[in-house]
Amino acid sequence: MVIDDFSDTWHAPDGWPLRRATVPASRGKRGSLLFLAGRGDHMEKYAETIHHWAGRGWRVDSFDWRGQGGSGRFARDATVGHVEDFGCWLGDLHAYCTEWRASRSGPHVIVAHSMGGHLALRALAERRIDADAAVLVAPMLGIAAGGMPRPLAAAISHFACSLGHAERSLWRSRRTTPQFMTAMRTMLTHSPERFEQEARLRRERPELVLDAPSWGWMRAAYRSIALLDRVGYLEGVTTPMLILATKGDRLVSAPAIARAARRLPHARVHFYGRDVAHEILREVDSVRDDALARIDAFLSDHAPALRQTERARQKG
Repeated sequence: MVIDDFSDTWHAPDGWPLRRATVPASRGKRGSLLFLAGRGDHMEKYAETIHHWAGRGWRVDSFDWRGQGGSGRFARDATVGHVEDFGCWLGDLHAYCTEWRASRSGPHVIVAHSMGGHLALRALAERRIDADAAVLVAPMLGIAAGGMPRPLAAAISHFACSLGHAERSLWRSRRTTPQFMTAMRTMLTHSPERFEQEARLRRERPELVLDAPSWGWMRAAYRSIALLDRVGYLEGVTTPMLILATKGDRLVSAPAIARAARRLPHARVHFYGRDVAHEILREVDSVRDDALARIDAFLSDHAPALRQTERARQKG
């Protein structure tokens, strides 16, 4: 499935152009699903999964976050993933969701991966968006940071920015070295086919490529994550929610996800074992298929098709 066949440009309220795609359901009319990818991602990475949902009757919307993918860049070095504050993304998400809900038939559900999961949860907690159900996949509710305590990691990122390094990459790109590619493969997915698919996209579509985050992104991430600790912040989220995570995640913090899940009154959580990497929806078939089955079942329970809802009302 080629995302370009379904893509166009959506302009945020401030005029920033965001590349988005709307993929119609290939059979039936199940409802509308908004997929939000993670840091450094672009829609092409998840074309296979978007096709899965379209095949089950969902009209799927997605977009590349401002500053990455096909939606422009913030830093002078276009390969660096930079942002000053996550607020710009929350503003885009609020505006997009408002139009999405108004122009798409329900039920309206959100599936969000990694940084997208963090932003979706913040937007729900702050009443910026609404959905009939939400699924967070390996949400960035904490950063693994090699086991470094969060206060120390946050202080280091703040100090680096104070020295004028906000737009500087955390590390030099090493994606061309075999050692780095091997390390990335085990951190992201154990599927050689899906890892190579991303590598091929990087070669064929270099304009979509984003490498390491900047010190500014890291500072903004820790500031945003700190908001989740506020008393009552997560406890007020009423959206039915499924959280899929993995104990083997080396990018986001599994303990932070578990703590957050306990504070979400309408959330259920499933943890995969240490043999599952960060990109659950791009893992080996046995893991990916299990995750998609869990998502499909959850959405059937909490966001039934309109005709099912209408029949239930008539019986009532």
